[in-house]
Amino acid sequence: MPATLDHLVIAAHTLQEGRAWLEGRLGVSLQGGGKHDNFGTHNALLSLGPDCYLEVIAIDPDAPAPGRPRWFGLDTPGMHERLKDGPALIHWVVAVERLEPGPEVLELSRGENRWALTVPENGELPMHGVAPSRIQWHTPPPPTRLTDVGVRLGRLRLGTPTPDTLRAVLDDLNFMGEVEVYEAPQAELRAVLETPHGLVTLADW
Repeated sequence: MPATLDHLVIAAHTLQEGRAWLEGRLGVSLQGGGKHDNFGTHNALLSLGPDCYLEVIAIDPDAPAPGRPRWFGLDTPGMHERLKDGPALIHWVVAVERLEPGPEVLELSRGENRWALTVPENGELPMHGVAPSRIQWHTPPPPTRLTDVGVRLGRLRLGTPTPDTLRAVLDDLNFMGEVEVYEAPQAELRAVLETPHGLVTLADW
């Protein structure tokens, strides 16, 4: 079965900051997500149509520190420095039919949601975020419950010093979707969103 886009990940220093930043740029409201007990994070969500969505995620200051590195590189000094300048698009996740058990495949939950996700043991982002994580949903995914506010992903652009490696990763996943892979001096992510108020570009800076 092909892999398809599941969601985009925006990280922020605080969830309040990330939510206000994105709502101000898009002119629409996000919906509350919940807490991730495994990683000490919490999130807010935005529908991108019937099949995918956007997540704003941050470290939950009220949660105890997890017993392992947090996902999406949120514990790394580089990410802390990156988010000082404001929220950023840092990653994307593809949905797959099945994930084989392994050290990087974690069974997770948030509220009524149940899923398996690939998370490197060091918590870092694959290929600095341009290679996707993989998710297998055991319950209906968030887009089935999120309110459609008329925002859609128009284009996802992925820059990397090794574009052929990234293309091979996507080919191995049998990824079906519109993404543009190009050569760049360092990892770059850009998403063009179609909103009721016009086009908005989200980037990794």
